[in-house]
Amino acid sequence: MLKDAERQALRRALEIAADPVVPLGPNPRVGCVLLSPAGEVLAEGHHRGAGTPHAEADALSRATVPVTGATAVVTLEPCNHVGRTGPCAEALIEAGIHRVIIARRDPNPVASGGIQRLREAGIDVVLDVPDDLAGAAAALNRGWEHGLRHERPLVTAKIALTLDGRAAAADGTSQWITGPAAREEVHLLRTTCDTVLVGTGTARIDHPALTARRPDGTLHPRQPLRAVMGIGEAPTLPAIDGAGEEIRLLTRDPSAALAELFDRGARHVLLEGGPTLAAAFLREGLVDELILHLAPTLLGAGRPAVADLSITTLTDRLDLDLVDVTPLRSPEGPTDLRLTLRPRIRPSPPAN
Repeated sequence: MLKDAERQALRRALEIAADPVVPLGPNPRVGCVLLSPAGEVLAEGHHRGAGTPHAEADALSRATVPVTGATAVVTLEPCNHVGRTGPCAEALIEAGIHRVIIARRDPNPVASGGIQRLREAGIDVVLDVPDDLAGAAAALNRGWEHGLRHERPLVTAKIALTLDGRAAAADGTSQWITGPAAREEVHLLRTTCDTVLVGTGTARIDHPALTARRPDGTLHPRQPLRAVMGIGEAPTLPAIDGAGEEIRLLTRDPSAALAELFDRGARHVLLEGGPTLAAAFLREGLVDELILHLAPTLLGAGRPAVADLSITTLTDRLDLDLVDVTPLRSPEGPTDLRLTLRPRIRPSPPAN
């Protein structure tokens, strides 16, 4: 069981690992806090992107007193391989660290092995951390971990719709179906993804900025890559100081688009296009998470939230598992619902 100082240190390590100035992408976000035997904070550090010191090395370099006998509290298993920097497990051993608390094992087979190396050196390694902190450590790098497992980015599709499944009225108007709280949440969601993706149709009709903005209109520190997918004509996205880079993906193939984004280092894509784009990704089984902002209103006609999925019979329906339901209350406007869902994986048919 962790001591109070160790729990607080782990919370702090998670906080600094999530620093919004740290770029998202192909490298994990990691934080480290060094504690004295008495539980005092000696130093803290975090990884700041490719080619920069890892969290453990960063913390060790910032310590102003010897750390012999100290405890290292880290959000991810210290690496045990030589890349652009040396192995963090060896750095902790050489520094005389006595105890290491780890919130999450490293799923990367290239970098893992740090736990075993630390234990071989006689260091006490603790993996049993509170569930809430373990969950936060898992959420911190879920796009990165998804990329390791599937070699493509994690895809979150966001859709705003009415109770009768409309994403726009009959005349095409869609701003705003949901209230201010839902819109603010979308902008926060954009800060957690390294790419926002729309189709050429959305780019032509809505002229979206695809930035992550605060309610007062200023930009959040972290901005996503702004991607437009498709072979049709589309205007250049609005030029905004501080906005993410704009790229065009000249394909209608979701797999090809994700492959190109993955090669560019993207590990979490937020799909914000219209019903055609959403349907294309859903048909290919390339939506990992679906976030619905459901407004308590009816239109009766208009554009559906999702286009044709090529489903002609009920037995072929695409079922989803409900993960969470949260009311989104606005001081002015309706109380929307946020539904978080995951498409259910269909079992493979039995072999003949």
